[in-house]
Amino acid sequence: MNSNRESQTNRQNAVDVDVEMVEGWGGELGVLQGRLRRYFARSETRHRAIAYIKGLLSDIPRKNGWQLAEQAGETTPDGMQRLLGSSVWDAEAVRTELQTYIVEALGETEAGLVVDEAGFLKQGPFSAGVKRQYSGTAGRIAN
Repeated sequence: MNSNRESQTNRQNAVDVDVEMVEGWGGELGVLQGRLRRYFARSETRHRAIAYIKGLLSDIPRKNGWQLAEQAGETTPDGMQRLLGSSVWDAEAVRTELQTYIVEALGETEAGLVVDEAGFLKQGPFSAGVKRQYSGTAGRIAN
């Protein structure tokens, strides 16, 4: 019962994010790129990391290596895979810098940002690895 009340309070305090709001964040990517510069040994790796973030924020329907690479103008996913698998960059420092950036942007030290993709029904010809389970969005058991 108490967790239900907490969940309701959290939903009341949540900000609904729409496409226009996310598109407005695009201008901040330059600021973010500048802040992350020192954590990447090579400029190519930094540029690819920003391209990866842009791909994740884009409206492409599937966010896998091929689609993210194509969104970035690359012909194969090799560069994106190399970014995540073997490129030299300090992941912990990048995470800490991103946390600092988010706190500054939100203006609240106790604030949190939750991106909940579970709110989207996963069904159709492009869904992979889904199984039937309860979905709060659908209010029933669905894929």
